[in-house]
Amino acid sequence: MDEKDIINYLGKLAKNNPSALQLNDDIFFDKKKEIAISIDTYNESTHFPKSPELGLLIKKIIRSSISDLICKGVKPKYYFISFTCPKKYLNKSKILKLINSLKDEQKKYKIKISGGDSTNGNFLSFTIISLGYSSKIIKRNNVKFNDDIYISGNIGDSYLGLKFIKKKIKKFSLYEKNFFLKKYYLPDIPIKICELLKKFANSSVDISDGIIEDLQNMINKQKYKYKINIDLIPVSKEFRSIIKKNNFTIQKNLFNGDDYQVIFTALKKDRKKIKKYAKKLNQKITIIGQIIKNNSGNILLKDGRPLKMTNFKGYRHIF
Repeated sequence: MDEKDIINYLGKLAKNNPSALQLNDDIFFDKKKEIAISIDTYNESTHFPKSPELGLLIKKIIRSSISDLICKGVKPKYYFISFTCPKKYLNKSKILKLINSLKDEQKKYKIKISGGDSTNGNFLSFTIISLGYSSKIIKRNNVKFNDDIYISGNIGDSYLGLKFIKKKIKKFSLYEKNFFLKKYYLPDIPIKICELLKKFANSSVDISDGIIEDLQNMINKQKYKYKINIDLIPVSKEFRSIIKKNNFTIQKNLFNGDDYQVIFTALKKDRKKIKKYAKKLNQKITIIGQIIKNNSGNILLKDGRPLKMTNFKGYRHIF
């Protein structure tokens, strides 16, 4: 069973709760009280490899969790953390790494720990609740016909980091290996983009499951499709170097998720204003396509030629 099917069932329980947003936006938002809340769970072997470097892992988990609020235009303020681990897993050294990493993230993103829980189990697992305040959010399913499709930052670095962890990359320099491992564990969360989203975005999501998967989720049941040009998707020079050295195809390494950048849509008439505002914030954003009519079908272009969409699905939660 797909996660979407489960959400559809649970959504029936939330139909009298407008703040639940039909369980469709990854957050709870009470407009009257101006409060936004998100929750995420991360399990060993499913969301991260076994025997992780705990100090780095917790930073990745915090960043990926608060990205659910950031892509809605909400700056996170508080977080709660619960974790499960096997007996005798924790020791003083691991606890200190955990605490020091949380301290770093609190300082970097101006967030405060506010509670949590712990228990023992068969494998490592974390659940994070993030909370922020706002009078407005950018909803997921609010794209407009002819909207530009934007992406923040660069895409694909985290996936190559996972490939390094799995030893699937053969040709590389030590610098490149360290670069991609850092991008996997320490994704660049675009927290400054909150202001820009509130001013210009019609819809937005974070790229956790992959560009195609998350863009499809953003359009959902709206009667529109999208056109994307792979050649416009922003990537780092290190990404291009590894792709070339290992004879990989770019497209097979772009749509796998775990980037935690923001994909959003905005009116074409606001292009110049958005570009100017992004420059003011020192936030990289790139137009990669447009929202098009439903009868056109989704279009993915490479070198001016259409590609089969079925070849580039991202991560899907199957039960």
